Amino acid sequence: MFGKLHRFHGHGSVRAVYGRGQTVRGGQLSLRYASRPEGKPYRVAVVVSRKVHKSAVTRNRIRRRVYEAVRTGAVRPPAATELVFTVFSEQLADMSTEQLQKLIDSLLQKVTAA
Repeated sequence: MFGKLHRFHGHGSVRAVYGRGQTVRGGQLSLRYASRPEGKPYRVAVVVSRKVHKSAVTRNRIRRRVYEAVRTGAVRPPAATELVFTVFSEQLADMSTEQLQKLIDSLLQKVTAA
């Protein structure tokens, strides 16, 4: 689990990333990212809509799995960035850990390349 240092605080900060950020798309999720002032750590948020799955238990499972994939991934998020993952598919709840890890790592590689 991420500490407080790497989490967003308040709705305004996530809204700011949606307003000024750039988007990278994967199959079942997208990643919107924006830069922060130098010296600041990266921040991560995961958005899972009720349209993805009606059950809050499943939405939270997806959210926790994405956070864990970012935390333990081979590709580290770049420093001084804000990352907002938006999930489009309920398949992430049942996807294998390796597949999810590859999906997250590929999105983070696109961010570091940009």
